Amino acid sequence: MLIKRIISSTILISVIVATVFIDWLCGLLVTLFIIIGLYEFFTMLEKKGISIYKYFGIGMGAIIPLSIVFRFELTRSWELLFIVLTLLFLIVMQFLRRENSGVIVGISTTMFGILYVAWFFSFLIKIRYLTNGLGLLVSVLMITKLGEIGSRFGKTPLIPRISPKKSVEGAIGGLIFSILGALASRAFLNFPYSHLIFTGILLGILGQLGDLSESLMKRDCQVKDSGSFAPGIGGVLDLIDSLLFTGPVFYFYMSIVLK
Repeated sequence: MLIKRIISSTILISVIVATVFIDWLCGLLVTLFIIIGLYEFFTMLEKKGISIYKYFGIGMGAIIPLSIVFRFELTRSWELLFIVLTLLFLIVMQFLRRENSGVIVGISTTMFGILYVAWFFSFLIKIRYLTNGLGLLVSVLMITKLGEIGSRFGKTPLIPRISPKKSVEGAIGGLIFSILGALASRAFLNFPYSHLIFTGILLGILGQLGDLSESLMKRDCQVKDSGSFAPGIGGVLDLIDSLLFTGPVFYFYMSIVLK
């Protein structure tokens, strides 16, 4: 298992390094991750017996990152309009079903998947397109992922009903590693050390919340991993879960700071 994890991690890091320097290519990689992540998410829901429009959700979810990559905005509030139209389409599609049971759950979970996976993760593309976007993207990836490495230590259970492997010591270690990642990002962020420490703590907490949130969903669907995309690691959702929370917050935070 360790060997598989090392091989998968090496391949993933190589692919990311090969694409991150070109903004549109980086955007397409994020889009690919979103498509696979949505497939995994909706597949988990199907195993739970929830009736959803799987491929409609994947298709609509893919439009969000692609609209950012190609800088397409139908209106100034394009994303809000898109969400409203998606909801309307889902309701119309429910009219065509022969049964009425599970309508609310089906619509709600499909919309949640689009927002949770596609919209949240697409903020990485927006970060890449900011001024000094490459450095900012590297920073959020380093701070978040180092936090995951630090959280692997310890024995005292944190919330065993959600994730038996998560520990109190690991949560503290994850925060420390996230702070170290933030300090190592000083060349990109150009913040005072106190500001970097605050950023590390903020993203460290959000990253762990993202990880625990996905673990909670997997528990509900009774699956160990979201998929088998990366042998030894799991599915795409297992790879990006912590970034789903850190990405949007970091984007808005940087948008304010960079003004």
